[in-house]
Amino acid sequence: MQFFSLLRKRKELIPLVALMTTAATVGISACVYFLATKTDVIVNKSRNPTPWENVDPTKPQKLITVNQKWEPVDELQMVKRYTK
Repeated sequence: MQFFSLLRKRKELIPLVALMTTAATVGISACVYFLATKTDVIVNKSRNPTPWENVDPTKPQKLITVNQKWEPVDELQMVKRYTK
């Protein structure tokens, strides 16, 4: 009740509280929406119990990289030299 009495005394805080509440609600709901609709992670297995059968063979799938050798990119090395 102390919070509401503070808002009654200082009415200029009401828009700030409303904006912060709206921003927090939109942020949390966006996080929940994107986490729930992510296609890489399966939350509901009853709807699609075998997701590996729906893999598109024309789309490249990177599962693992073996013996990857790092090579510097010439353009990036030039930029790095000039910015020092």
